Amino acid sequence: MNIKFDKNLLNTLLKYFIRGVLLTVPFLLTSYIVSIAINWLDNIVKINIPGLGIIITITAITLFGYLGSSLIVSSVFVEVEKFVIKLPLVNLIYTSVKDLIAAFVGNKKKFDAPVLLAVNLVPKIQQLGFITQSDLASLDLPGNVAVYVPQSYSFSGELYIVSKDIVQPLHHVTGTEVMKFIISGGVTALHPPTKHDMRQSSGKSPSSTT
Repeated sequence: MNIKFDKNLLNTLLKYFIRGVLLTVPFLLTSYIVSIAINWLDNIVKINIPGLGIIITITAITLFGYLGSSLIVSSVFVEVEKFVIKLPLVNLIYTSVKDLIAAFVGNKKKFDAPVLLAVNLVPKIQQLGFITQSDLASLDLPGNVAVYVPQSYSFSGELYIVSKDIVQPLHHVTGTEVMKFIISGGVTALHPPTKHDMRQSSGKSPSSTT
């Protein structure tokens, strides 16, 4: 039996399938990652009520933040931190994790100064990255900056020590937009900053600019 397929029908079905993939896969993948995070947090507090673990964990962290704002508790945290920093291996892990978290959510954010880095001049090849240190005098490298270049579809990246004259600041986009653009492999569209973003960027500390 010969079965004839309508090419127009197949193309239409293929378009619907691709559209379905674009609609469902990001949602399902995001839901899967979120569910893993919730289950992990639920396992911290062994209570047989789904979602209660994450509520208790978030509440506890918020409570620690509130207590840490008081002078007495804050001084206790400072003393404990001083002790932790004196431990050789623990010091490396603790300070690295603390600085990494502060780079994303702290008052000293490091990924809010997107730049174009010229990695090759002839032919000219550039990469998107973020200035993480604009003063490297402690390394005896005046006139140089530290640029972190994330990798697409990955949480890894490379740190480059380069001269300031091959770094081009990108003032017309936000760090968040550039990070999404890099992680997506250049697929995510870049949008101009809103007035709110411009107000935030105007309040950057001197350490985040060239």
